[in-house]
Amino acid sequence: MRVRMRVRALRRTARGLVVATVAACLVAVLPAAAFAHVKVTADAAVQGGYAALTFRVPNERDDASTTKIEVRLPTEFPLASVSVKPHPGWSYKIEKTTLATPIESHGTKIGEVTSKITWTASDEDSGIKPGEYDEFSVSAGPLPETDRLTFKTLQHYSDGEVVRWIQESSGDDEAERPAPVLDLTAKGAAAPGSAAGAAPAAGAEAAAGAEAAAPESGSDAGVAWAIGLSAASLVICLGCVVAPALHRSRTG
Repeated sequence: MRVRMRVRALRRTARGLVVATVAACLVAVLPAAAFAHVKVTADAAVQGGYAALTFRVPNERDDASTTKIEVRLPTEFPLASVSVKPHPGWSYKIEKTTLATPIESHGTKIGEVTSKITWTASDEDSGIKPGEYDEFSVSAGPLPETDRLTFKTLQHYSDGEVVRWIQESSGDDEAERPAPVLDLTAKGAAAPGSAAGAAPAAGAEAAAGAEAAAPESGSDAGVAWAIGLSAASLVICLGCVVAPALHRSRTG
């Protein structure tokens, strides 16, 4: 009888160890998967103002580097002024489009605006390697009177793969490859002393601190949920492992 009890206890312990191992893997993998999106942030994205936009690009692959990034600017909400911050080891190309209806900015009618920016690594060593991410900055404005801007992005890898970050999320369900989205603040809701209405040059100077100053758009809430769920699973599973061991020590 005692032998059977020991065998059962060992089996329960083995099952607990397996579950704990799976939970530990979830803790490591889920946050990484949630963070592995191309995102856009800004120092102060207020309608009618200028902002330093920062595109954060992580490398999702473990066997290839990211060598080119294509960011499409929303022509349905055209940006009259766009300037790119030079990025060491990368060159950039700006493409423009002619608007069917010109827009007015600072008393000047503008019929042609930037529609796409392409960053290309100078060589393979300059690319974004596995386990790394990089950031690319743009000063843009005046920001349109809309709740959000969507920047569809293509991520090119050194092996020829192209990841298309162009999907738009609907409701509470996040798309598998969501396009970077920037939420805009209404003019009246701007915080006192906000730099959003500053000139484009001032916005470019603020690019270095953009990420720290602005809340991220995207799935940060989902990331926190995934981390919490995974951690809770790990604690429960560890309890399943420890409890049988304590029971055996008490019963001898």
